[in-house]
Amino acid sequence: MRCEPGEGGVTVLTLNRPEKKNAYTWQMCQELCTALADFMADDVQRVLVLTGAGQAFCAGGDVESDPDRYWEGASGRELGHGMAMRESMHAVVRALHRVDKPTIAMIDGPAVSGGLTLALLCDVRIASEQARLGDASLRFALLPDEGGAWLFSRFMRPDLALRMVLESQIYDADTACELGLVTQVVPRRELVDTVMAMATAMAVAAPLASRLAKRMMRFAERASLDETLSFTELAVTIGNESPDVREGVAAFLERRPARFDPGPPS
Repeated sequence: MRCEPGEGGVTVLTLNRPEKKNAYTWQMCQELCTALADFMADDVQRVLVLTGAGQAFCAGGDVESDPDRYWEGASGRELGHGMAMRESMHAVVRALHRVDKPTIAMIDGPAVSGGLTLALLCDVRIASEQARLGDASLRFALLPDEGGAWLFSRFMRPDLALRMVLESQIYDADTACELGLVTQVVPRRELVDTVMAMATAMAVAAPLASRLAKRMMRFAERASLDETLSFTELAVTIGNESPDVREGVAAFLERRPARFDPGPPS
């Protein structure tokens, strides 16, 4: 795995097993959790781009690489395979879902099963025309156990999500976009430039406001209007007294671009 924090506040996190279509292993999951924690702790880094090396995003889990943890080893533990999942991919899913800074999935090639889960955990998903997205777990008598059972029907109609799982369907990029799995499809030659332009635009926005806005909208997904307004009242109590707001108002009055500095080190 490669983690590359950029000077413009954009961190690019690359799953780096191109020979295996970036299928994840137990070790990669530990590295992902560490990288996500480092990103969250660094106020200078404001946007995360998650991608895969070569011509793949992530083809799911590579159980062949970790037989002692996923199969023979799991069988000897009290919670068995459940504990193996908790310590690996479930830890990544929880960590990525908790990220309150903007996240973008840059998808080329397959994003399948656990790879689709990783993509859906990002706020925006930009795919090349060669991207392929879906879930093939049942093809191997496995389950959508990395978080797909919760995520798929939140982006697709529940009946279509279930059909995707039961028939092990893999969609081309345009179909995935129509279904809601992808935000935008671009030619492969434009993928990196499109994603980095979007990430840069997000990175220059007020960082505290960006994080609060993401938290507000995530909260609203599971709350009533009244609960959301109450949460918003707390958020503005924090945000409206911040240096970011003072700079934003000053920039507006002075008719200049705002310059939002990072906060103190976490």
